[in-house]
Amino acid sequence: METTLLAEKIRESIYLMIRESGKGHAGASLSIADILAVLYGSVMRYDPVTPEWDERDRFVLSKGHAGMAVYAALAHSGFFPVEELDHFAEMGSPLMNHPDAKRIRGVEFSTGSLGHGLSIATGKAYAAKMQHASWRVYSIVGDAECHEGQIWEAAMFAAHNRLGNLTCFVDNNGLGNDDYLSNTVMVEPLAEKWESFGWACRTVNGHDHEDLKQACEELAAVSDRPGCIIANTVKGKGLAVQGTPQSHYITPKELEYV
Repeated sequence: METTLLAEKIRESIYLMIRESGKGHAGASLSIADILAVLYGSVMRYDPVTPEWDERDRFVLSKGHAGMAVYAALAHSGFFPVEELDHFAEMGSPLMNHPDAKRIRGVEFSTGSLGHGLSIATGKAYAAKMQHASWRVYSIVGDAECHEGQIWEAAMFAAHNRLGNLTCFVDNNGLGNDDYLSNTVMVEPLAEKWESFGWACRTVNGHDHEDLKQACEELAAVSDRPGCIIANTVKGKGLAVQGTPQSHYITPKELEYV
């Protein structure tokens, strides 16, 4: 599917999931919709009919509270019927706030505890290197998640082992769950930090599909270092409360678009 159309479908599904369930992490989900659209619509190799295909590329959402966006990307990419999104957050539904790999086709690992996902992605990339496999690993972490020490432990391990098959996106929207990072703990300069840990780094507009595709292509060509894409995004992209702490977790009453 063309990536712009896929991004629109992901955003529409996020809106509908919140409207029907009465809850959801809209901010984090909407800020990565374009990244996911580019990954699932253009960059990654996968087979939704055979989700455990050995040669598939792996994706790990480290910022697990943005699970709604991944569910929408998977559904619109053919992993399961789009109609299943109607049951988000219902009792007994596999589609809860955080992804569950045991219950959802296409989810590589259950995430939600911040900082852990990048370590899992790094381990998968290391396994691929040991197996001389051609598949790549992609992960998305949050900028506030970069407060976690485990992020930097994974970053050191990946650089030390020259994992050129690993690409990490940092969803750089400037917000944590209830405040601006400038009022809590600053993480900038992010690009310089990742580069100092031995990563090849690109900084892009996280809502520009051509920028994202080009960065993925450039980093895929770097074989001796892991790659980091600092994706400058707007939290809650498209909402009336976009770019504010109010966009983090909203109810249907707050679902107003700009």
